[in-house]
Amino acid sequence: MGGPDVVIPGQKKPTGVDLYARFAFAGAVCCSVTHGAVTPVDVVKTRIQLEPTVYNRGMVAGFRQVIQNEGAGALLTGFGPTVAGYFLQGAFKFGGYEFWKKTFIDVLGAEAASNHRTEVYIASAAIAEFFADVALCPLEATRIRLVSQPTFANGLLGGFTRLLREEGVLRGFYSGFGPILFKQIPYTIAKFVCYERFAEAIYNNLSTPKEKLSNGTVTAINLASGLGAGLVAAVVSQPADTLLSKVNKTKGLEGSVMSRLVKIAGELGPRGLFLGLTTRLVMVGSLTAFQFAIYGDIKRVLGATGGAEIAKAK
Repeated sequence: MGGPDVVIPGQKKPTGVDLYARFAFAGAVCCSVTHGAVTPVDVVKTRIQLEPTVYNRGMVAGFRQVIQNEGAGALLTGFGPTVAGYFLQGAFKFGGYEFWKKTFIDVLGAEAASNHRTEVYIASAAIAEFFADVALCPLEATRIRLVSQPTFANGLLGGFTRLLREEGVLRGFYSGFGPILFKQIPYTIAKFVCYERFAEAIYNNLSTPKEKLSNGTVTAINLASGLGAGLVAAVVSQPADTLLSKVNKTKGLEGSVMSRLVKIAGELGPRGLFLGLTTRLVMVGSLTAFQFAIYGDIKRVLGATGGAEIAKAK
């Protein structure tokens, strides 16, 4: 995933733990950088979801409202938890995806894995994302609380410690774990499957073999494939994203996670579940495109070229 293998003469290719550590680092950087960069968009999107009667005039107007009511600095609310959370999540997501994809290829055999590559992509993405969400959830809960209650704390450390002190690990950090799984696993499956398929289609329609393409061309293909994947993934995961924002807005509601989700979903209705979709399309489409571009470039710089490939070339 991410372009042709480039090996510097005399340089030993990394393998095993060394290789997957490089994948994880590349994933951590690409996710933390991109999610951090779109923090202002995420603030507006979250406000639209949580206060639809106030922020009801679209994304651009939402930016103006936040700046007018709270100042430009409010657009960076939750920046610390976002960068820290997605650094951890990106490491587990991308590193885990590469690990599980290789594992399934080894178990199935190269030919069977290639014939059933969509299923391999789905399973690898789902397992990787589960563990990534375990790492992400406490910091995502902190971010949402800071965005929804600007006076809750001054930043990452203050918000994290107050949430832990007042509500504990389960209610404070993991009350939104169910919605995160419902959001992130379908999102990540769509993201990786669509990226792999889009990239495969592009490479198969080029006259130049993949291994002979320039670095700039490979980066452009990663951008285009990532953009398409991000748009699909945004739509798939939008309802759960709205539920996640709602369930983390205030202190834990009564009842099980599932009963809370059903109650909130019923109150919102189909239309309410897709509040902020336009903003999220912009945010997720752009960040996913840049994630794959950055990920591919960092892998190339680190010499992490041993990833398993099962796409069929024409």
